[in-house]
Amino acid sequence: MSRIALVTGGGSGIGRASAVALAGAGFTVVVTGRRAEPLAATAAECGAVALVCDVRDEESVASVFAEIEARFGRLDVLFNNAGVGAPPTPLEELELERWREVIDTNLTGAFLCTREAFRLMKRQSPRGGRIVNNGSLSAYVPRPLSAAYTTSKHAITGLTRSTSLDGRAYDIACGQIDIGNAATEMAAPMQTGVPQADGRIAVEPTIDPDDVARAVVYMATLPLDANVQFMTVMATKMPFVGRG
Repeated sequence: MSRIALVTGGGSGIGRASAVALAGAGFTVVVTGRRAEPLAATAAECGAVALVCDVRDEESVASVFAEIEARFGRLDVLFNNAGVGAPPTPLEELELERWREVIDTNLTGAFLCTREAFRLMKRQSPRGGRIVNNGSLSAYVPRPLSAAYTTSKHAITGLTRSTSLDGRAYDIACGQIDIGNAATEMAAPMQTGVPQADGRIAVEPTIDPDDVARAVVYMATLPLDANVQFMTVMATKMPFVGRG
């Protein structure tokens, strides 16, 4: 029987690359996102099931998990990938609306999906499953002018640790992949220059999202008695080690 994987934010970037890679590894893949057209393109590429969903909305998330259970009876892997960034903004000028958009998508969305996955993985037979959270190097070291995004990713680490601990009794494993400069739409400014800790604006190297996807597949295909708690996949020459 094929294993079932759900990738949020599956219409582009790391989400699409991961969906394609998981399908290639033998998973039946479900992709979600807010825009139907990009999801359809992912589905056409890898045979995924596309379901429109806003991870910020409790009912929308619950509907997706109900559909997964009705179609397949279980979920083996959840990749909490959906996320948004924000333009570099001085902390004192950061608007509450922008703060809420980032926190609600990156953190609350991951929580809502994790909660539904936890419920399903506890009651399905065989019991258990795996949750992989998309963190960021910003979960460890902030970029300048990135309070909302950095805060959301630090909080994802807390969610990862809590989920990992609380899932032990139910054979639910949880790990986090922290990504540095995958060449996605969100990372496009890297090509023209982004703020550095010393005040400079500098171009930074990027990596192919397919390289990240291979790491996601590795995490997803481990037996449940083994877990990658945290993994960092980054552009080798980006200013992270020693940054600041």
